[in-house]
Amino acid sequence: MSSVRLALVGAGVIGRRHLGAIQRSSAGVELVGVADPVPAAESVAREAGVPFFSDTESLMSALKPDGVIVATPTEHHLQPTLTALDAGAHVLVEKPIMPTLEQAETVIAASNSTGRQVLVGHHRRYYSQVHKAHELVQGGVLGQLITVSGQWNMRKNAAYYEPQWRHKWQAGPIVTNLIHDMDALRYICGDVASISGETSNDSLGFEKEDAAALIIRFKSGALGTFILSDQATSPWSWEYATGETEFFPKTGQNAMYFSGSKAALEFPNLALWHHGDNTADWNHPLQRQEMPMRLDDAFMLQVDHFCAVIRGELPPRVSAQDATDTLKATLAVFESANSGQRVKL
Repeated sequence: MSSVRLALVGAGVIGRRHLGAIQRSSAGVELVGVADPVPAAESVAREAGVPFFSDTESLMSALKPDGVIVATPTEHHLQPTLTALDAGAHVLVEKPIMPTLEQAETVIAASNSTGRQVLVGHHRRYYSQVHKAHELVQGGVLGQLITVSGQWNMRKNAAYYEPQWRHKWQAGPIVTNLIHDMDALRYICGDVASISGETSNDSLGFEKEDAAALIIRFKSGALGTFILSDQATSPWSWEYATGETEFFPKTGQNAMYFSGSKAALEFPNLALWHHGDNTADWNHPLQRQEMPMRLDDAFMLQVDHFCAVIRGELPPRVSAQDATDTLKATLAVFESANSGQRVKL
């Protein structure tokens, strides 16, 4: 089996994380080049032992890779993705797929016209905990899903906001952080029917929001609430719960709760609450059943999956259309907050 030749566009924090995943993979993959308009990024390519290019066009012309990972800032996703597709490569683009729905639709059309796949880097879909929650909820273990509650509250450090682009709405916690949780909620609970949202920027006073609160109606009829902030101190977020990265100290505190007619589920450190053999009502005691699971190397599994898609062995786990539906639900928070109306999807 020949190696899948991948190129990396964007050598920032997330780009380097993808690079590490390629190096850890045993799926028959090699990094063949790096492109980034920032000259300082050349050191990343040098350390990896591959050629460096200042733009995607030059990289594609010189190397003709099988696949391209686009890890640029969100507002710069479109051109590298289209350039790679037009050159005959498959693409794994970081989440969110694009900053706007119009650009996302452009990418879907380009994928269809070129016959090349576009995967989107919602890497949490590669964690066993997420799949197990999907299995429990969709498999009826909780009975009929009635309510969902969740939060993502982490106080980002002051240095995070030194770049001016992080003052813009595209860099706020809704687009940057909520989109992860929205994607997980859609996967676990099913598609979203409508969103009601409120936002506030009273803490820092930047264009981007400091906090948001939303009500979600799922197409199944279940109702959900979610709150988030990048200025609120708390132990409750996916990163704190799982210890996913070394940058954020693990608290082990769960951040989402799913309640059904028969049982309830804590997430992402899975624990099932149920009445055993008794009738599921408030007269009977509940018991907590922990479901310990190791934390997978999601970025490596994502690279492995990308290679399988390129080889034609599997369909994309998170397709461009799927990621666009997640983006639509996420951006609806802004639309609802600005209009004061519930947004139907």
